[in-house]
Amino acid sequence: MNHRSQAHCHGPSCARLQSDIASPAQTGEAERLRQENAQLHRALDSRAVIDQARGMIMALAPCSSGAAWHVLVDVSQHANVKLRDVAHAMVSAGAGQPMPPELQDHLRRAFLRRRSAR
Repeated sequence: MNHRSQAHCHGPSCARLQSDIASPAQTGEAERLRQENAQLHRALDSRAVIDQARGMIMALAPCSSGAAWHVLVDVSQHANVKLRDVAHAMVSAGAGQPMPPELQDHLRRAFLRRRSAR
């Protein structure tokens, strides 16, 4: 049977079968690649949310994309919250969910700092 005519196997049972016949090195490499793939997907998802939050800031306080990035960084650092979580809270607030009061306060302060720095 050549490679083209082999049935393709997908799913958890297939992964178990493949791990039964794969060498430990191959299994370790496959797991590393799965983890890397999942990490890249999370990064892409975070990037989209961060870009949406930047757009919101650019609309609220007419500014450049770079200035909006600095506002997000400012809020993240002062609130001690990951930047992607700040962005997610902003986008969620734009969709009608309440933004945590502490983040609201840090965002307001970041806008005030930006305005006074101009």
